[in-house]
Amino acid sequence: MKFDKYIGCDLHQATTVVTVLDAEGKVVMETIVATEAAAIIRFLKSLSGPLHITFEETTQARWMYDVVRGYVSEAIVCDPRRNKLLGEGSKADKPDARKLAELLRAGLLRPVYHGHEATRQLKELVRGYETLSADTQRMMVRIKAIYRAHGIRTSGSSVYQQKQREQWLQLLSEPGTRQRVSWLYEELDHLRPLRKQAKMAMVAEGRKHQAFRLLRTIPQMGPVRCAMLVA
Repeated sequence: MKFDKYIGCDLHQATTVVTVLDAEGKVVMETIVATEAAAIIRFLKSLSGPLHITFEETTQARWMYDVVRGYVSEAIVCDPRRNKLLGEGSKADKPDARKLAELLRAGLLRPVYHGHEATRQLKELVRGYETLSADTQRMMVRIKAIYRAHGIRTSGSSVYQQKQREQWLQLLSEPGTRQRVSWLYEELDHLRPLRKQAKMAMVAEGRKHQAFRLLRTIPQMGPVRCAMLVA
């Protein structure tokens, strides 16, 4: 009879630390595998019985989920913040592969990613829009910060308007500072059209989903918010 095995993975950029427990909680194997699809698949194929695997939500989690889901009975991407509360010792300690395997076997892990194919493209477009929005806002804050550092008030949004930029730049007496702000203005001019494109693509993809159309019937729910909620 082939017994269930519980696999905890501590993902890193180059390697993954792996612990395998049997149904009774005994350590079957502890090893290090290259964080590469082929190496991970070979490792899973070397194990017998129904396989249950878990790893924490990180930058590589979705990629890892796609790699393993065809070779295991269960794959759980878990919440690292909740795991800290479940682990023993300091809450600042990162649970290792063995602790993850133990939590998986005990049924204490809460999945945070389930591999929803239908919304995958929308998720990526939302991430792109959020990144460009954050970058645009950061650039605007940097520009105002330089003016404030020179005792120049920058209330409102006129400091960003192209027609008034030359007037604002002339308020900066140091040539090096003027050049620095000028570069930031150029970067802002590149970010704004990209952010607009990202927004249009995100909303267009969102409209393909029935949930988006239902959310739009709610008063004060705009297309951007609806697309983010669906994603």
